[in-house]
Amino acid sequence: MKPQTETAFDPYADRLREECGVFGIFGHADATALTALGLHALQHRGQEAAGIVAFDGKRFHSERRLGLVGDAFSEASVIEKLKGSQAIGHVRYSTTGETILRNVQPLFAELHGGGFAVAHNGNLTNGLTLRRNLVRDGAIYQSTSDTEVLLHLVARSRKSRFIERFVDAIRQIEGAYAFVGMTNKKLIGARDPLGIRPLVLGELDGCPILTSETCALDIIGAKFIREVENGEIVVISEDGIESHKPFPPVAERPCIFEYIYFARPDSIVKGRSIYERRKQMGAVLAAESPAKADVIVPVPDSGVPAALGYAQASGIPFELGIIRNHYVGRTFIEPTQKVRELGVRLKHSANRGVVEGKSIVLVDDSIVRGTTSLKIVKMMREAGAREVHFRISSPPITHPDYYGIDTPDREKLLAATHSLEEMRQFVGADSLAFLSVDGLYRAMGHERRDPVRPQFTDHCFTGDYPTSLTDVIGESAKQELSLLAEAG
Repeated sequence: MKPQTETAFDPYADRLREECGVFGIFGHADATALTALGLHALQHRGQEAAGIVAFDGKRFHSERRLGLVGDAFSEASVIEKLKGSQAIGHVRYSTTGETILRNVQPLFAELHGGGFAVAHNGNLTNGLTLRRNLVRDGAIYQSTSDTEVLLHLVARSRKSRFIERFVDAIRQIEGAYAFVGMTNKKLIGARDPLGIRPLVLGELDGCPILTSETCALDIIGAKFIREVENGEIVVISEDGIESHKPFPPVAERPCIFEYIYFARPDSIVKGRSIYERRKQMGAVLAAESPAKADVIVPVPDSGVPAALGYAQASGIPFELGIIRNHYVGRTFIEPTQKVRELGVRLKHSANRGVVEGKSIVLVDDSIVRGTTSLKIVKMMREAGAREVHFRISSPPITHPDYYGIDTPDREKLLAATHSLEEMRQFVGADSLAFLSVDGLYRAMGHERRDPVRPQFTDHCFTGDYPTSLTDVIGESAKQELSLLAEAG
């Protein structure tokens, strides 16, 4: 897990950071262009870097760049260089490894039997331990990404067939993952045994597609076929689609934050509309923690669906009391402390005509460290709000994540170190309330959380980590990933 830090380049750093997004297509003449479009739809999952690897029947072609998909793959000349009828792509937000070009995925290696490219969403909780052991045995690493572990494990497997080597490799890893890999003959998708990270199967013009979310299928007019099951490996070739299940069957536990925050509102996960689930979270929150107010104001964009649900359930009008600026550059330089303190206004500004003289319910999806919440509450008061009642459409975040979400260490999580009243005082609200854990599960269509067999991965709220955390408790957590510092 990469600690979250506040920097002069991101005045709105107090958020849960995106994971990554993957996309792959097999057998289509426009494979690279379609992959680029799919990555556009997945841009919300990572904005630090993007990459595509294509295969033309003889050679693999790779293009990996720092920055946004549109900056890297908008020119026809770039797409034309990535020849081939099969391709995989990746958008990245780093949770393991620095933001440098050698970490940009898909990663590629020439193995016995041919080339292998792989893209990964998630985080391996024993990646550092495996890395240490592999390096000790002579492995040479080119990146600091935990994804490279898979390449080495596949390369070192003594199995004869590639899929057997791949299975041999993933049986050694722990944590959360959705892999999309490509050889000269196959497109491969794999999902962790608990299904923590998402992966879906689609089809366009008879050509199979693997991707993180259904919104990437929608953008290219592809048909959704099904979700890749937890613990399943899907192998796509000219012979069709094969399914392998190398793990003992267990009940799936998808990440609850896909529904709360990460997935795009227009995506469908496990048959559930993300948009409708978020509205329902707001409706349950209104029932659990009502407030007397004049207007419901969302913190854009993440709080909008929940605020709509809260407004509909409470009968209080919904208004855009905060306007988001969608055109903020990522390299704004803040030269003084006074200007840094105004940083939140770069992205959000108060709509004074809506909030002045009003009692408002401010709705957001989460509080991490609380520094941004404090600034937004202050901004509402400076715009003339008479009262500010803060409502959060998820439970308090009390534990860090180790599965691909970039969260601060526990001592930097506001809810882990403060009582509810202390949090209210910290953010400066007149009242503060969170959705309960059971309320969250009700919004998801369950009566309550099953403490014996939880329906979702919810450790950030409960401390119930569903897998081993080898690197967190072992000596590997102290290991330096790389001795090489890149200039630039």
